[in-house]
Amino acid sequence: MSPRAKKIYLAVSDDDRVAAPPPPVRGLRDFTQPWLDLNDKSVLVTGGTGSFGKHFVKTVIENYKPRRLVIYSRDELKQYEMQQLFPMDQHPFMRYFIGDVRDRDRLDMALNNIDYVIHAAALKQVPTAEYNPFECIRTNVFGAENLVYAALRRNVRKVIALSTDKAANPVNLYGASKLASDKIFVAANNLAGADGTRFSVVRYGNVFGSRGSVVPFFRKLAAEGAADIPITDPRMTRFWITLTQGVNFVLSSMELSRGGEIFVPKIPSTTLTDLARSICPTLGQKVVGIRPGEKLHETMIPADDSRWTVELDDRYVILASFAAAAREAYLNRGARPVAEGFAYSSDCNPEQLDARGLQMLLAQAFA
Repeated sequence: MSPRAKKIYLAVSDDDRVAAPPPPVRGLRDFTQPWLDLNDKSVLVTGGTGSFGKHFVKTVIENYKPRRLVIYSRDELKQYEMQQLFPMDQHPFMRYFIGDVRDRDRLDMALNNIDYVIHAAALKQVPTAEYNPFECIRTNVFGAENLVYAALRRNVRKVIALSTDKAANPVNLYGASKLASDKIFVAANNLAGADGTRFSVVRYGNVFGSRGSVVPFFRKLAAEGAADIPITDPRMTRFWITLTQGVNFVLSSMELSRGGEIFVPKIPSTTLTDLARSICPTLGQKVVGIRPGEKLHETMIPADDSRWTVELDDRYVILASFAAAAREAYLNRGARPVAEGFAYSSDCNPEQLDARGLQMLLAQAFA
């Protein structure tokens, strides 16, 4: 059992009024296993000053003693603010590199003697990407290409890239750019050869506690005395994961990875109306319509990917079509092929959060 491992419980029903702790059920997993050992390793996080990067650094500091932990990002103010949270005099393994994933030479320099890379840098706002398409492509697509070249040149052990549910059957430029990025990282294993850098991807849904989450927006409206909460469509559903789950999922997926996988966590879904009701139970809801580039429901595994997908207890793994040996290794590990035509979408997800479950998940996310 790793020092990070802990059991989490999730309530299932509003009708359950038993005072004793609820039994463990499906819907909220900690993703701590298998455990990746980062002790005496050098790790670099691109886009490391964001919500994920900060929580990743906190997790690493609490559980490991790395040789180096490098934050690579282009915003000097955010790096300065992060240095106040994780000062180098208290954490001598911390390093802060100013750089952009668009700059291949700077990436090449930053990756010198790095063992593991977590690629979190991206332009993530859907409207921003639609209005600034060239900038989105330069960061999300060309940035992925630059990282692949630099990682191969520096013989990095493993690279894992953060993706999004919007990359599956994309309808907006952000999702399309991340799909292109995913394809780049999967195909990069062909360039690496049998003993070179291993590249993989993690794909998950909306993150409670991140800067772009709708939760702070709803809370802000409630604090300002708004009469209604804007809802795009009462039928809309989304996948949800906490920052802690996301960091654990990245770490355990990196330990599992053999190269070419897209890892998808088993996480719960909910409607936006239920989410708004849990956060602001006294406020009304006003339907404002779906914004350009939005979906009614999100998909993390399209049906066309089912033939390459296997299932583990806490996650799905979309395998590269060229990775027959990896498929065999996962099956030997206990993975099961999913049914032909299987699709993993937020509206058909069997793990739907009820009101009490949402409250517990929110409490954990903002503890």
